[in-house]
Amino acid sequence: MRFHGRSSHAGIAPEEGRSAIQAAAKAIADLRLGRVDELTTANVGTITGGTAGNVVPEWCTFSAEARSHAESTLGDVVQEMLDAFSFAATETECDVETTVRKSYDGYRLKQDEPAVSLAATAFADCGIEPRYGLSGGGADANVFNQRGRRCVNLSHGVFGFHTPDEHVSVADLDAMVDVTVALVGAARA
Repeated sequence: MRFHGRSSHAGIAPEEGRSAIQAAAKAIADLRLGRVDELTTANVGTITGGTAGNVVPEWCTFSAEARSHAESTLGDVVQEMLDAFSFAATETECDVETTVRKSYDGYRLKQDEPAVSLAATAFADCGIEPRYGLSGGGADANVFNQRGRRCVNLSHGVFGFHTPDEHVSVADLDAMVDVTVALVGAARA
């Protein structure tokens, strides 16, 4: 999203300006962010704008995203976002340009599908009990599945994703090497 306002001197003639940052802030304040429901999340990840503390900012850009395992809910959340952006632009007498882009499709695999069974066999061969669940992350597996190559994404024991505390133990990495070797062996069988 890119809001376009009108610059002016913030101390001499602020009333002549239209703050693009204010428009973006209004829009962001109206968004449902975080865990929207058990299958859906939304986030604003970056925001940039302004040129100096004494200038009403003419431009403000930010990126937002929504993810859902329910395609209809995803469409609803994206439309809510677009509506919030339009409303904020109107309220602040700014313009807004939006670009909507789908990064990848979500996917679900059944436990009896070959890719899942193969992974479960490899885990079992390594003495690891597989756990099945949905992920809100995006990976190469999304692209492979979208292109008809059934693929399952395996966790490698990372904790604290995208935080300063993100970590993985050497033992978990070693275990995934064993699982990878077992996957190759199971695929050959």
